[in-house]
Amino acid sequence: MKKCHIAYLACTAALLGTGLGAAPPVAAHTVHLVRPGESIQKAVDAAEPGDTVLLTPGVHHESVTLSTPGLTLRGMGRHTVLEPAAGAATAAGASTAAGASKAARAAADTCAAGGNGICVVGTKDHRVEGVTVAALTVSGFTRNGVYATATDRLTVRGVTAVKNGVWGIAQEGSVRGVFRGNTARDNGDAGLFLANSVKEEQGATDTDGTVVDRNRLEGNRIGVTVRRLRNLTVAHNHLTGNCAAVFVVGDENKPKAGLVTVRDNRIVRNNKSCPKTARLDALQGSGIVLTGAEDNLITHNVIEDNVGTSPLSGGIVLFKSFVGTTSDRNRIADNDLRGNSPADLVNTDTAGKGNTFEGNSCRASQPAGLC
Repeated sequence: MKKCHIAYLACTAALLGTGLGAAPPVAAHTVHLVRPGESIQKAVDAAEPGDTVLLTPGVHHESVTLSTPGLTLRGMGRHTVLEPAAGAATAAGASTAAGASKAARAAADTCAAGGNGICVVGTKDHRVEGVTVAALTVSGFTRNGVYATATDRLTVRGVTAVKNGVWGIAQEGSVRGVFRGNTARDNGDAGLFLANSVKEEQGATDTDGTVVDRNRLEGNRIGVTVRRLRNLTVAHNHLTGNCAAVFVVGDENKPKAGLVTVRDNRIVRNNKSCPKTARLDALQGSGIVLTGAEDNLITHNVIEDNVGTSPLSGGIVLFKSFVGTTSDRNRIADNDLRGNSPADLVNTDTAGKGNTFEGNSCRASQPAGLC
């Protein structure tokens, strides 16, 4: 592992009276270069806030945990690949082989034991702030490619998450995240999964404006799942070949899930067939599904040729949650829908209050009259 010390010096001077005043230098940050076979975790543990751990192209066999604020873990594009370590003796085999510290091995082992590739971990009382994961591929992990919990201003960009067992990229209990320009393909559940918590029942939490933008999501069970959250935007994404494209999910807890904007997405031929699970009916041909959520805006999406026979099939679907919670005051406006079956617009949540359908370009709805 090599370290490149890069100091960014501010040399600007200003005229102050009759003399010159020089601005103080900006603190130096370090780039820690890691090649395949060297320990990523060791570099992460040695890094200070603001540093970058830079992975060179090739296959890195390791799981890694980040908890340093302001840290960037970055590859050099999709040919920088993170895969599980070979063998069961240590899931952080590369770290062990490279002589990593006990703390480094413990962090990597915990992430790997959960079946994850990259873990960004804060605590309930102290979210880890300003971490970036960028420009690499995570593939073949039994659970999640990238998993984050208790973060603030996490950025995940240019990441390709492929063939991971559950979620491609996931975040829980976090605020102000940015997920931009990623590809999540052929993951076992959601390509992108965002939630308050999957381990305990609680009301929806405010994400303070988390953004899911310009991602490509294909071949997953669900493209994007937003579960028990409020104040979030899903925009300009391309979703195709999933069993369902977008799920906004709530339940009976208070506050209710909602205030999610889903806009300007292209949602086409999400017709993969997925079997029923303990929590969810069989899926096929679902564009955008709202279930047990309120005050959402669904607008200016192109939704085409999503076809299936599931109770959740259709272009845009309002569905009472499986615990009986209605979807209320949702506005579905100015979307372009065609070729979806059983209909472009589907409202099976007849007990829901204040839901409006206006300005949509579509041919068929259930019940009739929504187009």
